[in-house]
Amino acid sequence: MLAHFNTRLEDMVDTLTTLVEYESPTTDKAAVDRLGEWLAGELQAHGAQVERHPREPVGDVWVARWNAGTPGKPLLFLCHIDTVWDVGTLKNQPLRRTDEGHLYGPGTYDMKGGITAAFFAIRELRALGQMPDRPVHMLLTTDEEVGSHESRDIIVEMAGESALVMVTEPALPDGSLKTARKGTGLFHLHTYGVAAHAGGAHPEGVNAIAEMAHQVLRVQEWTDYERGTTTSAGIVEGGTRTNVVPDECRVDIDVRVISQGEERRVTQRFQDLEPVLPGARVEVRGGFDRPPMERDGLMVETFRRAQAIAADLGLTLDEGESGGGSDGNLTAALGVPTLDGLGPMGAGAHAVHEHIVVSDLAARATLMAGLVRDWPA
Repeated sequence: MLAHFNTRLEDMVDTLTTLVEYESPTTDKAAVDRLGEWLAGELQAHGAQVERHPREPVGDVWVARWNAGTPGKPLLFLCHIDTVWDVGTLKNQPLRRTDEGHLYGPGTYDMKGGITAAFFAIRELRALGQMPDRPVHMLLTTDEEVGSHESRDIIVEMAGESALVMVTEPALPDGSLKTARKGTGLFHLHTYGVAAHAGGAHPEGVNAIAEMAHQVLRVQEWTDYERGTTTSAGIVEGGTRTNVVPDECRVDIDVRVISQGEERRVTQRFQDLEPVLPGARVEVRGGFDRPPMERDGLMVETFRRAQAIAADLGLTLDEGESGGGSDGNLTAALGVPTLDGLGPMGAGAHAVHEHIVVSDLAARATLMAGLVRDWPA
């Protein structure tokens, strides 16, 4: 099968090129919808029944189904077509293929390379007459880069009825699948003090920024690398004038944890925060957005099954963990078998050196095709 997909490699590069040329930043609904419409047409041309699920603030969500109506739990490809790159980025960062076999360009790695491999996996299984007699679905979401708030319901619904969720996020740099991801949270600290003239009435004031400094130092100390927990104050706003004791300060804090137990523990610590300065007040908002993807018994079993299928195809499959979140966090937390990081190797997600390893497109399409064909009912 790998030899077959190697003969399709240039076709795959052409498709990936088209996907990238349809620039699709999450914040530009019209641009994302243009890509969705083009991709829907391609999926229909290769046997899918395609449904459009309108969304107002972001691009419309698309669902493609093969073998609709056949018995059995579906296999689900979970993809997102939005990127972090604004329309016009290609003018300054054009697609570029190097002699070393890399394809550079915005969105190649995260995650249009993975979408390409999934599309060709299904296309070639059908062409070879090896498509299994079971439902196979592909969900194309449009807001993963901003938290999947508009697509979360349909992700949970479709994953909940599936036998396996295949997340086409990029692989780890060495090609490993991601069998653990940190849960992600965003907490908003708001401190309140008492405004006063910084010179004439300084003793009457309570400095909200000073209170926030105490709180930030306290929260930063919760970082524990052995536990896999990190806290990072990222945005600070406060004060109005240099000659006014500030009565408000706001800080946004990114939090990452590796287990649901740690998620509960850290959440409780935020809720227990108390002011340090007399007369100050502390308010906490926000919380965890994506639960952690834990390397539990189900995850281990799912990976080992995939590893065995890969070995039968002549592929070596390893595993690792990621500090970032994906929609796979949502599906794994449901107790649904989930494989994340099925996209091609590369590097530079969200960075100017974003690229994929071109030859790995064939290997990843081979792996996805094998999972679809050979995953047990």
